[in-house]
Amino acid sequence: MCGRYTLTTQVEVLAEEFGLSGPLPEIPPSYNVAPTEQVAAVIAGDGGRRLEMLKWGLIPAWADDPEIGSRMINARSETAHEKPSFRRAFRERRCLIPADGFYEWQRTDNVKQPFHIRMKSGRPFAFAGLWESWKDSGSEIKSCTILTTEANGLVGEIHPRMPVVLAPEDYGLWLDTDVREAELLLPLLEPYSDDVMEAYPVSRFVNNPSNDDERCVEPVAF
Repeated sequence: MCGRYTLTTQVEVLAEEFGLSGPLPEIPPSYNVAPTEQVAAVIAGDGGRRLEMLKWGLIPAWADDPEIGSRMINARSETAHEKPSFRRAFRERRCLIPADGFYEWQRTDNVKQPFHIRMKSGRPFAFAGLWESWKDSGSEIKSCTILTTEANGLVGEIHPRMPVVLAPEDYGLWLDTDVREAELLLPLLEPYSDDVMEAYPVSRFVNNPSNDDERCVEPVAF
């Protein structure tokens, strides 16, 4: 799964990395992005790619209670196109969720040790995401989920699942709203190459979502 990640890259760099157009929201650096928070997402439209803030935890349009979103922070990439909660978004509302690292926890001797995983280059990357719009009595909540897949060799030493990290050359296809066929999209959702990634243990300081500073990503002995 993916339950926490980092986004400390300046928004101007994200605009260049993802080919954004239009106004850019203010995004303070976060070393501990947590579920139910407002997170940055790249969405494609007639005016090009734009950056919007969405609530992390997808709320299906048909939901009676928006609190359901807190249980839908992730969707399995293998089955999302079939599940009632995600299949419309998979066809029509795909997004990129920028990050520059993410956390997974390894269980050892009844202790869960957090690891920070990032690109060796330090550059930002994108999770494959889905988004939805939920409306009730004139109010609207835009929300998203992060797709997950089997772990690659690096992450597999820590946890059996990892977020889907998209290759930059696949951003266009993933965001193309004219493409709705699962058979064209599923091949994009493979485990990312571990050759360009690195992982290292960090303090359990990150376990508390209210802790959000550089100490979250500082390496520790393990």
